Amino acid sequence: MSGHSKWSTIKRKKAKTDAQRGKIFTKLIKEITVAARTGGGDENSNPTLRTAIAAAKAANMPAANIERAIKKGTGELPGVTYDQVIYEGYGPGGTALMIDALTDNKNRTVAEIRHILSKHNGSMGESGCVAWIFDKKGIITVKADQVDEEQLMDIVIEAGADDLKREDDLFEIVTQPQAFEDVKKALEENSIEVDSVELTMHPKNTVEVDEKEAEQLLKLLDALEDHDDVSHVYSNFDIAPEILEKLEQE
Repeated sequence: MSGHSKWSTIKRKKAKTDAQRGKIFTKLIKEITVAARTGGGDENSNPTLRTAIAAAKAANMPAANIERAIKKGTGELPGVTYDQVIYEGYGPGGTALMIDALTDNKNRTVAEIRHILSKHNGSMGESGCVAWIFDKKGIITVKADQVDEEQLMDIVIEAGADDLKREDDLFEIVTQPQAFEDVKKALEENSIEVDSVELTMHPKNTVEVDEKEAEQLLKLLDALEDHDDVSHVYSNFDIAPEILEKLEQE
């Protein structure tokens, strides 16, 4: 297990305190606001907004919060203007990093991201230095206890999904961006509840890291994810199961 799947699994295992939930809501509100600003407030004609709303609902965000975020994006309510910025760089062991941020102050954010990277044995790279390693994919997860794997495989593959695999107590469905909505719709039509949805950057190849590098890398990813302006962090690392299990016990 590696890259997106590994990091997502690690995050899911973390305790969800109220403070963490508040931070998640803040980031999702930013995504909804930017999506509404760039593509309009109608989710039926704005796939990016539709995905952001689905992610917010999966995180149990109240409908009122979602509606306010949309109205801030469309200008119906006053709000801060955020810009989307992609930072590229390297982590411990030569791993590639793509950092997706929404900020109202690019100078402040780039300085803070650079500081986090250098503090955790990483470095900022030039635009385009690692983007070629990643492909845009849709990732949908459903809880494994609600559906048989073979049945789910038939449903999602017929709807256009690329792959289905089990990660602990979840099934992870991988799609091309253009098939993302069709697969979500097929799940809904078969009364299969979605646990999470996102359009993500999936690595074409991975870099295996040793125990020391893995420990440094996970601390770096955690620090980046904890930054208020960072929406998503993508990497191409691979950690052996026995190393991950040891780190989780510490």
